[in-house]
Amino acid sequence: MKVSIKDFGVAMDVKQRGIEFQVKEPNGDLRGDFYLTMKHVIWCEGQTQRQNGKHLTWSKFIDLMDAYGHELGRRPRRRP
Repeated sequence: MKVSIKDFGVAMDVKQRGIEFQVKEPNGDLRGDFYLTMKHVIWCEGQTQRQNGKHLTWSKFIDLMDAYGHELGRRPRRRP
């Protein structure tokens, strides 16, 4: 994958608007845009508008990554 920053709307901390990453296949085909905001991570496949993308809170995103950690070659983290 080729990942590039499309819109860098941050200072030191991520602001309300967040950071926008554009994700492309190595051949240049657009996969979508990925946004990191203070409250959410957002995936917008293809030409999907940000407001219609798939929103996850940071807590749900972390839980999802923990649940699928074994598929990444790592053991899922256990909650205390």
